[in-house]
Amino acid sequence: MKLSAVTRPASSARVEPHPDAASPQPLPGVGRYLAAALRLSIGWVFLWAFLDKLFGLGHDTASKAAWIHGGSPTYGFLHFSASGPFAGFYHDIAGKGWADWLFMLGLLGIGVGLCLGVAIRAAAVAAAVMLVLMWSVVLPPANNPFMDDHLVYALAVLALPLLRADRTLGLGSWWRRTGIVEWFPFLA
Repeated sequence: MKLSAVTRPASSARVEPHPDAASPQPLPGVGRYLAAALRLSIGWVFLWAFLDKLFGLGHDTASKAAWIHGGSPTYGFLHFSASGPFAGFYHDIAGKGWADWLFMLGLLGIGVGLCLGVAIRAAAVAAAVMLVLMWSVVLPPANNPFMDDHLVYALAVLALPLLRADRTLGLGSWWRRTGIVEWFPFLA
């Protein structure tokens, strides 16, 4: 008769890792489409802001104030709206060429990344940083002591990579297999 060194009671059965742990999959069912819709919606907010400021499409930016016509995408908001503890800082950078370029490249990169579902982690972090910076321009917010839509958007966009929102109605699955992601995994 052979005795085993350790016997386990039935209640301490071995716990297998969740099947998604090794190979993350999108949310099941309707949840994956809701996550994709959230990703596309936030991506469009950023992409539209870029297009409107670049071409002056007349929604928030008049044609004569378009970036391609010499307007500054940062001057109006940072110069006229900045208030609170960071107002001086934002007044100082309002309309500076480097600030305009960083802002516009950020809007474009975030918008394209989220809309296509590529580099979603980098796009989500960049979006959250930009949103928190925009929140900090006008402190305190008009309708709440500290919370406003910028912070809500920042939280929502940070959830997108965790929800694997790039893999439904997006190019995320293909993107993860590209050479650039193999070289730079943070772009996954």
